[in-house]
Amino acid sequence: MPEALPAKADHVDVLIVGAGPAGLMLANWLSRFDMKTRIVDKRGTKIISGQADGLQCRTLEIFDSFGFGHRAWRESNRMLEVCFWNPDRDGVLRRSDRIADTISGISRFQLAVLHQGRIERFLLDSIKEHSDITVERGVMPTAFEFDESKAANFADYPIVVTLRTLSDEEATPAQRQQHYRNADGTQSVISDGLFQSNLVADDTDDLIRMAKDNNHAHPVETVKAKFMVGCDGAHSWVRHQLGFKLEGDSTDYIWGVLDIIPITNFPDIRYRCVVHSANFGSLMVIPRENKLVRLYIQLQVTQHAQNRDSADRSWITPEIILQSAQRIMHPHKIDYTYCDWWTAYRIGQRVGDHFSLQERVFLAGDAVHTHSPKAGQGMNVSMQDTYNLGWKIAHVVKGYSEGSILRTYQSERRRVAQDLIDFDYRLSRLFSTRSAKDTTDKGVSMEELKNTMERGSEFTSGFGVNYGTSVLVAKEGDSVEQGDGTEVAANLSQRVVSKPHLATKIGIGKCIPSFKVLNQSDARPWHLQELLRSNGRWRIIVFPGQLTMPQNMQRMQRLGDQLGSPNSFIRQYTPYSHPIDSLIEVLTVHAGPRTAVELLDLPEAFHPFDEKMGWDYWKVFVDDESHHEGHGQAYVHYGIDPNHGAAVIVRPDQYVSWVGEVDDYDDMARFFSGFMRQQVVSKSDIESRPATSSTV
Repeated sequence: MPEALPAKADHVDVLIVGAGPAGLMLANWLSRFDMKTRIVDKRGTKIISGQADGLQCRTLEIFDSFGFGHRAWRESNRMLEVCFWNPDRDGVLRRSDRIADTISGISRFQLAVLHQGRIERFLLDSIKEHSDITVERGVMPTAFEFDESKAANFADYPIVVTLRTLSDEEATPAQRQQHYRNADGTQSVISDGLFQSNLVADDTDDLIRMAKDNNHAHPVETVKAKFMVGCDGAHSWVRHQLGFKLEGDSTDYIWGVLDIIPITNFPDIRYRCVVHSANFGSLMVIPRENKLVRLYIQLQVTQHAQNRDSADRSWITPEIILQSAQRIMHPHKIDYTYCDWWTAYRIGQRVGDHFSLQERVFLAGDAVHTHSPKAGQGMNVSMQDTYNLGWKIAHVVKGYSEGSILRTYQSERRRVAQDLIDFDYRLSRLFSTRSAKDTTDKGVSMEELKNTMERGSEFTSGFGVNYGTSVLVAKEGDSVEQGDGTEVAANLSQRVVSKPHLATKIGIGKCIPSFKVLNQSDARPWHLQELLRSNGRWRIIVFPGQLTMPQNMQRMQRLGDQLGSPNSFIRQYTPYSHPIDSLIEVLTVHAGPRTAVELLDLPEAFHPFDEKMGWDYWKVFVDDESHHEGHGQAYVHYGIDPNHGAAVIVRPDQYVSWVGEVDDYDDMARFFSGFMRQQVVSKSDIESRPATSSTV
């Protein structure tokens, strides 16, 4: 017997388990912070085809904030309209209605679709561009220890995990191979997607057992971590180690999925469609990139299938799924010669009872919430989980913030998951129940389905998320009621409450809407959201109103003097070796006219000076008419009076924390004092600090 390979040891800031979209989004965030991060995945290869494909507007804005939104937008297919097909009084399938697929004006992006493999590629490229983090594939954790005595010290390593490297055979999931017809008459072999479906038992325990049996053949490593995040799917190994559970229900509804190039006479095949047949169930049509169309198809469980054991999936084949689609779409015909991917799943809605262990081990994505794909939320909500979490972990590790901000992750994201589960429950049952023939029928009213989709559009787009009051969100109310039941409010002595009447259309706790503004220095139009790059910075956005009004300019001068003071809270919280705008950046959007204001007439705090780089010309903007792209009307859309103005604090993840008076420096300072850590600096450090770090 060969000698056992010696176990290696490593210390990391963050260990990420699972390299799907949630795990990669987290690694992408952390790549911006120069932190020791490792990400492992038990599968030997990344997703090549299939899996999730919907990209909601908010997700595309997040991609854009990282610098690769244009890649997804260019390659994806846009879905602008939803068509509803239902049987008429004679039982014949007909188009009954159509609605817009995205709320008009909610974003400069619309709902788009692109397969998960490309999205993961964009994230991997972004990670590589900013760090040396790489995905370690064919590596899985097999043992976990947690030292509670170290949990309160965020500089310590309370987590110990054993990692094992799998063989190529172990890291490759077992799949059934299927032969498909190609257009030229040849046969292709395409792997099914059932191995990642909720119809399939998890293979983690089997892999751990095989890895231990092969202990002498494959390396073993011990990793000590400050934080660990489980992004390892619905069968999450990390969740099981913590003893946490998913709570909720599954149904008997089984749906098949085909990614095909369709051969059909169905007229709306390039629209998103909801199709209800009279007697054979329903399906959804999702037009994809590269001529593909995804069909979500309700399977009619035949007697052949009912006689089999519930764990037996052999009856589910592409042919069975296609036959169900053909029955639902009759009298229209549909067939294919090319299938890119297929799978099947059982509808269920479940959410985790806990999202973290003492704010040191976290769960995200499918590890803490599972639901149907009908609302196009799975990949989006999963990535938005870790988009919420990533900057919080980084700010604690880097010493910028107190650990109290980490408690807001469960409060905010578990509430989102609960709201999603409730919405998906209603939507899935409307999809899976036959349509009503008339007002006396007990079937589903198609008007009810349409109204549910319309009402849920803001939520599904990502812009309906509304975080409750907390140490990070200064609004009235009780944090327990507004969140998931977790207490995350600021101390009474530090609690600040916003003045929402100053910006009536900016939701405190919601993502700040984006409208076009002009750069004061060169008249170039920008969407405000484009200025809020995901680089870990807080933003104070000052809307001083019309600066031609003396009282508004005086307030602007007063705030500038306070923010620019050597003793300002911005300087107190910014490490001395960092540029002054690296942690809290000040942006200005005045109400115009642009030509009535000179940039250099404003206090230096609004356009910092650097001896090597000169003035910063990319921090002052104006709500005014552009030469070629019209007027953004930002003050109107934000509900801000240009005669008075307002100030807004925006989190690094672009959610609104506080709204108040333009010159309410004391409230701003008190808000940040609730969670920021003062940096020890000397006067010489302050004087030698770089003024600005980058431009747009």
